[in-house]
Amino acid sequence: MLFTPARLNLYTFFKLPSVWWCGVRVTQIKPNYCEVRVTHRWINQNPFRSMFWAVQGMAAELSTGILIMQAIKKHKKNISMLVLNNRANFSKKAKGKLVFNCTAEEKINTAFKKLIDSNTPQTLWLTSKGVDENQDTVSTFEFEWTLSLKNKI
Repeated sequence: MLFTPARLNLYTFFKLPSVWWCGVRVTQIKPNYCEVRVTHRWINQNPFRSMFWAVQGMAAELSTGILIMQAIKKHKKNISMLVLNNRANFSKKAKGKLVFNCTAEEKINTAFKKLIDSNTPQTLWLTSKGVDENQDTVSTFEFEWTLSLKNKI
C-alpha cells in the first residue's frame, strides 16, 4: 500500500469503519510525521456537547500507528505491531476541528534497529497531541507499541 492520505482514508473505510464514520481523516504523512484531523459532529459527540474521548483516542492512535506501519513497509520484514498500554490527558473541552500529530522518527528507527538486530520484541512509547483551531492543546495521548518479528512457517 502506498502511504498517502487518500489511500489511508480508504483503508480506514474498509478496515476501521468506526474511524471512518466518526470523521477521522489522515491529512498529512511524511517519514517522520503524521497528521490526523477530526471535527466535532453529532456522530462523535458525548452528552456534554464535546467530542467523545474515544474518538480523540482513535485519531491519536492512528497518527502513531501509521508511522509504525510505514516503518514496517520500509524495512521489508514481517513484523507485528500491537498497542500494549496507553495514557491520556484531557486539558480542554474538545470542540470544532482537532488535529492530532505525531513526530517520532528517532524512536521508531531505534526500536526497529534493535528489533532486527536482536530478534527480540521491542516496545516504544509514541505521543500524539490534539490541538484545536485556536492552537490550544485539547488532549495528549501516549501509546506503548510492541513490535515483534513474525516467524515464517
